[in-house]
Amino acid sequence: MKKKDISSEKTIHEKYMNEAYKEGLKAYGKLETPVGAVIVFNGKIIARGHNTREQKQDPTLHAEIIAIKKAAKKLGSWRLIDCDLYVTLEPCPMCAGALIQSRIRNLYYGAKDPKAGAVGSVLDILAIEKFNHKVNVYSGIMENKCSDILKNFFRELRKSKGNNSNNV
Repeated sequence: MKKKDISSEKTIHEKYMNEAYKEGLKAYGKLETPVGAVIVFNGKIIARGHNTREQKQDPTLHAEIIAIKKAAKKLGSWRLIDCDLYVTLEPCPMCAGALIQSRIRNLYYGAKDPKAGAVGSVLDILAIEKFNHKVNVYSGIMENKCSDILKNFFRELRKSKGNNSNNV
């Protein structure tokens, strides 16, 4: 697995990350953790996803998992060998495992996740050599913007919980 910080590059990657960010905004509007993802195949977005865990009360409904399922359905194959995933937040252990299992070629992520990140922050599942598939990892795309939406979301959530507890 190759890992590279491409935060200083102004590339097509920002276009795709911006689309993932828009998915995160959809999650934000539903009071879900604002994480969004898109999957790109042959230069085109073929699948999108955003967190719906709270809304559907399903712990597996992370943006990455939703996008992977949609891409597999669209391509008619669980093997997403020539696909790239763009996600606003570093994947958790479950999602990192799904990247390996679905054979995603490249992972591009925005913000690091110091509490649950499994691509370098807490642990690095994608760096384990024994797995049968290697995912190339690129980080730092729109990092500040991706981080800020999460900070704002959790700040507002804490504030609203504080206000609600006073009314009980």
